[in-house]
Amino acid sequence: MPADRLLATVLRAYQNDPNPAETDKILGTTATLLTNLNNPLNLSLLTSHFLTARAIWQFPDGLRTCLRIISIYNTAAVHVRKNELQNADLPRGQPPVGSGVHSDSWARAVAKGADDRSSRWQHVLVLAGILMGMEAEDRRSLSRSLRSTLEQAVVTAANLSLQDPLRTGPLGRGAVVLALTYAFPLLSHPARQLVDGNALLPALIEAMLGEEGFQHGDFVSSIAGDIVPGQNISWHGNSPSVARLQKLESRPLAQNMGPLSRLASFTVQHATDSNIVLQAHDQLLDFTAGLLDKWTHCALSAVDAEAEAAVLSPEILQGPYPVLWQLLKKILYTVVATMQSVVGRSLLDPSIRNDIVAPSVAAKTLHSLRNLSFISTRRGASSFQVYTFTYLTSLDTITRYPDACVSFLQETQPPPPQTGNVVPSPVVQATTLFYLNTAEHLPLALPTPACEALVIAPAAAYLSPTSWLTCPSNTNTSSPPSSLTLELFESAHSAVLSALSCPQHAAVAASLVPFYVDALLASFPSRVSPRQFRLAFRAVVQIASPPYPLSASHPDLAETLLEMLRFRALEGGASTAPLLPPAGEQAAAAEGEAAQPISEQTALVLALLDALPYLPLHAVEEWLARAAEAMNAVADPAMREVARRRFWDVLVGGEMDVERSALGVAWWGTAGGREMVLLGRPRPGPGAEGDFLMSGALAQGEQGSKL
Repeated sequence: MPADRLLATVLRAYQNDPNPAETDKILGTTATLLTNLNNPLNLSLLTSHFLTARAIWQFPDGLRTCLRIISIYNTAAVHVRKNELQNADLPRGQPPVGSGVHSDSWARAVAKGADDRSSRWQHVLVLAGILMGMEAEDRRSLSRSLRSTLEQAVVTAANLSLQDPLRTGPLGRGAVVLALTYAFPLLSHPARQLVDGNALLPALIEAMLGEEGFQHGDFVSSIAGDIVPGQNISWHGNSPSVARLQKLESRPLAQNMGPLSRLASFTVQHATDSNIVLQAHDQLLDFTAGLLDKWTHCALSAVDAEAEAAVLSPEILQGPYPVLWQLLKKILYTVVATMQSVVGRSLLDPSIRNDIVAPSVAAKTLHSLRNLSFISTRRGASSFQVYTFTYLTSLDTITRYPDACVSFLQETQPPPPQTGNVVPSPVVQATTLFYLNTAEHLPLALPTPACEALVIAPAAAYLSPTSWLTCPSNTNTSSPPSSLTLELFESAHSAVLSALSCPQHAAVAASLVPFYVDALLASFPSRVSPRQFRLAFRAVVQIASPPYPLSASHPDLAETLLEMLRFRALEGGASTAPLLPPAGEQAAAAEGEAAQPISEQTALVLALLDALPYLPLHAVEEWLARAAEAMNAVADPAMREVARRRFWDVLVGGEMDVERSALGVAWWGTAGGREMVLLGRPRPGPGAEGDFLMSGALAQGEQGSKL
């Protein structure tokens, strides 16, 4: 059919009643005409009627219809440019391919069709489609001036649409956001600066969290309604919640959340009204809180990552379950990427970085990250740079405000751990892990009573022998342990050590150190690896030694701790069987130690050696000799060699300061240290058998000097 007759036919079809069966034909015919009409006036006419077509716009299919409009103009522009390049190489006299209209003329004609008969937000769809088809993928189809004009037209139409939200409506705001997510990477820097961030940011958040986006987390509630709880959870693949989940994943904005979050970050940084930025931040907080609440009431929240295969059927594991977690991770990445820009702005914007707003922004960000912890703690989902920046920067900000630190910890303090083998739900474990990891960074900013109540007490409860983390019935059960068990245990240790390390909490440290060391010794080697044990014990000895205040009130504490360690290594029944190092630590260990497994006894001796550089000066020489004796007591030659190499590293590797190094050199050269370490000889004594004598006494059989 000739193009003119086809044009008349499609113009009549535009005025028909909406008919889904005919919509695809109408859209396909429109795309064909945009490529083949050779009269620019007809191109303008077609676009003008297309944007007001009753058959298309009376009952549009949400943003899917808007995406199809962008796609039609994008595809048509690509073909026009392709035909233009082919026609340039045609011999003279041969009919042109397609319409024969040049790219600049075609773009101008189509843009003129976006007139006053249609809405501004519809113009954005057309203009964005033209820009994408002509300039995406380095096509460079338009002249420089026309491209600049087209970019400005896209931004101007978007701004005018968003500045009149009532007339534009929810569909129009979502359409503008959708179009900008595609067109924004093609905009030049001057064009981007024209974007009205104050008008765009609310529309972005609405699109991100609304029905075309994450639906305010309501999809989780629909899942909860379709699940049949029990020992084996039942979630049928043909249930309404699965259909809703699949439909949500296929929505244009849900598929395009990466570009949407980048556009949101740009808008946050360039919005001139900081109050709009703070409102968006609050909306993200409310969304994450609602999502956490809905997930808590869903039966799937009780399924630990390590128990999925035992609780869920293969139909669920291979069907909707991965789709659900893919969507939840997408939520995590999108929300955190948007919040990162808010946190970054809080460092520079005077209206946000002041002492009133800054702690609030930091606390709300941490609240949001805590609400998403059931996602971020799942198999390292938080190990991306944007999350790390957002989290650590918020911590750096809030630590400048002790009252804000106290308030945050009080609001998020987890319930005390269960006793026995009652394991809390994965959600409780995730929020508790986030709490302990956050509390680890805050003791320096807290007063001592608050630190004791909000950091030490919760962490110590998880190290208690009655906690489910350390209960034998839990650790020795045949079922797989919780996926967060080890991380919780390590975080509890880190939180306690962090509190002990703060000089202003020395009064609490005096009573806490014995409990902590006892818990540490009880946990090794079943719950704590040799590397972790050595790090923790070295930290405690350092805290109990000068210049920390604890050493002034309890001068003998450091040596007492070392004596406890030495007794367990030599006389306390420490095992001499090799320990299997965790897979993750084997690669991270030093080369010499990684090649040779060590026993429990050897690990205790190594911990004793690690602590030597932190001892008080008066005790260094004595404990060098005792450490050498403990090293020589290791029966296995290979393990003893590992300890001997560590001893040498301590003496000459620079870990000791000048004064302690001088004592070490004197002990090595004149007090028998060399013979004890290298030759395994016992400590030299004044008598033949090394008996203890009073100072100045003459031993029997002592040889006189020959000098």
